[in-house]
Amino acid sequence: MSRVLVVGAGPVGLSAALALRAKNLKVTLLEADPEGRQRSGSRALFVHRETLELLDGMRPGLAAEITGYGQTWHTKRTLYRGREVYARTFPPPTGIPPFTSLRQVDTERFLLAACEDAGVEFVWGARIAGVRVNPDPPHHVALTDDDGRVWTGTHAVAADGARSTVRRELGIAMEGTHGDGFHVVVDVADIPGAELPLERVFHYEHPELGGRSVMRVPFTGGFQVDLQCRDDDRQEEYGTEEAVRRWLPAAVGEGYDERILWVSTYRFLRKVAASYTDPDRRVLLVGEAAHLFPPFGARGMNSGIADAAAAAEAVATGTPDAIASFAELRRQAGLFNSAAAGTALDHLRPHRRIVRVKQRAAAALAPVLPRCGAWLENAPYGPRHGSAAAAGRTY
Repeated sequence: MSRVLVVGAGPVGLSAALALRAKNLKVTLLEADPEGRQRSGSRALFVHRETLELLDGMRPGLAAEITGYGQTWHTKRTLYRGREVYARTFPPPTGIPPFTSLRQVDTERFLLAACEDAGVEFVWGARIAGVRVNPDPPHHVALTDDDGRVWTGTHAVAADGARSTVRRELGIAMEGTHGDGFHVVVDVADIPGAELPLERVFHYEHPELGGRSVMRVPFTGGFQVDLQCRDDDRQEEYGTEEAVRRWLPAAVGEGYDERILWVSTYRFLRKVAASYTDPDRRVLLVGEAAHLFPPFGARGMNSGIADAAAAAEAVATGTPDAIASFAELRRQAGLFNSAAAGTALDHLRPHRRIVRVKQRAAAALAPVLPRCGAWLENAPYGPRHGSAAAAGRTY
């Protein structure tokens, strides 16, 4: 039985390993961290329906396990300078919900258990330092870790993240831009017995936060707050735990400054690998090894798991043409997502005065023209549909 190597035990690497096992391929997953590592922060919160369907195809019943634990809220609200401009409550879904919301560490827990049950071989504490592709028969990939250990396989799927060693060793560049300014993201635990309403709320120019925009999203056991800082804000004034304690009550109410679980900051990175494979079609890049998107729109993990499913299909097919087709189609999807994130960025952090004028006018008209409120509701996340490379799917 042919062996395939997967690098990285995040949600994308675990999904790739699970998808390969569903194709009856032998899989060894190499992870730099030790077994039982502690992962902080919610990171990717949303697992969308398309992703749940892909995961269920890899391991029947997995979608039900994840959604049984996650939260699916039915109400979303948008406010502009403290005044509600959009609110909608959806009926409970039948079948697989449109999304479920849970911390990434919990998503990884379900995926890890599924991989172990499926017979994936794990090697923990294997930090990859070298990549060698043999272009001559018998074709293979050799990965070397920083202790000198070597693993070989017919193919390697690189899911080793934004600082991918595999991508660097192959000499593949990341192309794109990053936005000005930064966001602060905070995980907050619920107050037992006094949980906030199960709804996603976005505030444009929150009056209690100096006109900064802020979003609250529930997850199982708590919620995430995303604060959009100004270009001239300093991280120590907004992005440390001490700073968050000062501004958090204005965003969500009193009592939550002592319920902080995790604080981090991020910038709007929009980068896509110049190629998703090597010239010999033996290594496939997926997830953040292939693309970097901002959290708004939930494109990162969801598109990464779509990459993983497509990579497993290509490896199972086993031809260079299949790998080349994977690389081209998934890169097109990456470019679409990057452009969509750019559209969202232009709305969230407008550099043109006309954009702010349009937002102000839409907020004024929302009570009589609901489509204006709907535009304010949807625009911060960018377009989700339209990628010809996604084979009918969103990502």
